[in-house]
Amino acid sequence: MRIATLERIEILDKAESLAKMVVESEVADEYRRAFRRLKQDRRAQQLIARFVKLKERYEEVQRFGKYHPDYRNVMKEVREAKRELDLHETVAAFKESEKALQQLLDDISVLIGKAVSEHVKVPTGNPYFLSAGCSGGCRSGGGCGCRA
Repeated sequence: MRIATLERIEILDKAESLAKMVVESEVADEYRRAFRRLKQDRRAQQLIARFVKLKERYEEVQRFGKYHPDYRNVMKEVREAKRELDLHETVAAFKESEKALQQLLDDISVLIGKAVSEHVKVPTGNPYFLSAGCSGGCRSGGGCGCRA
C-alpha cells in the first residue's frame, strides 16, 4: 500500500489543472460544437449508418477475399460510401476538429514526456514520427535514429 506523499498530491493537482485547461480550451469547445452538429445532421447520420452496414458486409466478404461472389460490388460500394461520408461538410468539419484536439493532446504528451527525459516513449499516434523515418512512431526521442 502506497502512502500519498505531498509531491504526488501536487502532481495530481497539476494534472487536474491541466486537464481542466484542455477541457475549457477553444479546441475542445470546437470539437464539442462539431460533435453536436454531426449528431444533429440527419444526412450525416444516414451516411454513417449506411457506411456501418456496408462495413459489416465488407468484413464478411473479407473472410473469403476476392473469391467471394460479391467481392467487387462490396468493395466498390464501401469506397463510394466512404468517399461520400468523408466529403460531407459536417463529417469533414468534425474530423478536422477531432484531429486538432488529438494534436493538442499529443503535443501535451510530448511536452510532459520530454520534461521527464528525452528518451521517454510517448504514445501520441502522431504521423510526424511515421514520416520522420521512425517505423511505427517509437517516440523514443531519437533513440531509433528518427528525427524526433
